Amino acid sequence: MKTATNVEENKSLLEQFKETRNRTLELVKTLEKDDFIVQTAFFTSPVKWHVGHVSWIYEAIMSKINNKYEFYSKEFSEYLNSYYQQFGVPHDKGKRGIISRPTIEQIFQYFNTISQRVNHLIESDSLNDNAIKLIITGLHHECQHQELLVYDLQHLLAEQYRPIKKNEMPKSKSIEQKSVQIKGGIYTMGYNGNEYCYDIELPEHKVYLENYSIDVFPITNEQYLKFIEDGGYDTYKHWLSDGWEKVKENDWKSPMYWEKIDGQWKVRDFLGTRKLNPKEPVCHVSYYEADAYCKWAGKRLPTEAEWEKAACWNEEKQQKTIFPWGNESPTEQNANLLESYHWGCTEIGSYPNGVSSSGCHQMIGDVWEWTASEFTGYPGFRSGFDEYNDKWFTNQKVLRGGSFGTPKMSIRGSYRNFFRLDERWLFSGFRCVENN
Repeated sequence: MKTATNVEENKSLLEQFKETRNRTLELVKTLEKDDFIVQTAFFTSPVKWHVGHVSWIYEAIMSKINNKYEFYSKEFSEYLNSYYQQFGVPHDKGKRGIISRPTIEQIFQYFNTISQRVNHLIESDSLNDNAIKLIITGLHHECQHQELLVYDLQHLLAEQYRPIKKNEMPKSKSIEQKSVQIKGGIYTMGYNGNEYCYDIELPEHKVYLENYSIDVFPITNEQYLKFIEDGGYDTYKHWLSDGWEKVKENDWKSPMYWEKIDGQWKVRDFLGTRKLNPKEPVCHVSYYEADAYCKWAGKRLPTEAEWEKAACWNEEKQQKTIFPWGNESPTEQNANLLESYHWGCTEIGSYPNGVSSSGCHQMIGDVWEWTASEFTGYPGFRSGFDEYNDKWFTNQKVLRGGSFGTPKMSIRGSYRNFFRLDERWLFSGFRCVENN
């Protein structure tokens, strides 16, 4: 028999599940039928695949909770499996767009069926702590794919995408682009809260930092344009060897989505083809580009420990918080996240209520920020879900902070995103540091 506490916990979990599923549906609600099947590049996925995959992962979870669970369809599982070898050989990611079956209608029927199964499971008496944690992992996984879906929608449709809601950008405050000094010493890094986090955010562990200075704001379009105009993409001397090869191989001249039209740089994104806003954080740069800019500027990228301390450590109180502004969940007043519905970066200085104790702005939302750190497990790391995070512990760099496409329930100061060094289709930017 359920206790009152269990009933309340299950009710909250059910509400979270329904809210998460509804947000996925809202993202695709205004699409035309033809939009669901197109795969515009090898690094994107068709919309229908995302809708199906975020349902399939709950089947994988239910099979771990109940070893007698029967999957909905072998055909669906083969198509919707992303990279989980334990569930069979995954379909080639670059060829997800050439599959016509299952149809869009079948995918939505599947989505609804799996939602009903999870609803029933949450409302049952059979959930133990491990089962609850697995379902919550499924919610956060769906949040990750909501953001990936936003990336893909921009690549597919840009300004032709019609969001169900779009809010005006906040007004930016008068700001000074400067750096602030951060005291070094022993810092305890990792998640220190009581709510859900990923295994890669744990365990908390001590690191030693030298004194350093970090930019108050992310690097802006205006600042990055100076790098371009000074021949940043034309000379090897700023670049890592692999990065310079990518510049030549892909003919990079600017960040992704920038276009030079009639001699003027413009950007094409959800907000249209428009002149660069000099006050917006630069977006869609790879690790290689971020690193090259820093070298050109005589600075460097922060390590993730340096980034996290600047974001979450209160030197005066000797306390670490979950977010730059404290332990309260994000709101529209302190960060630009998916539920802000701005569909683009806000200008630097737009969120004075989101400033960290160290004086850094916009460390949550707007753009993910590249760090110099390799993506690997913390000392004492223990995997919480087979084949989920730890299989990527090679050839990836860590990003921190979230973007305007990140759902607010899935971000915090300790969250570690990771991408390969040449990837730039995500909403990625950076800020610089210097040694004191």
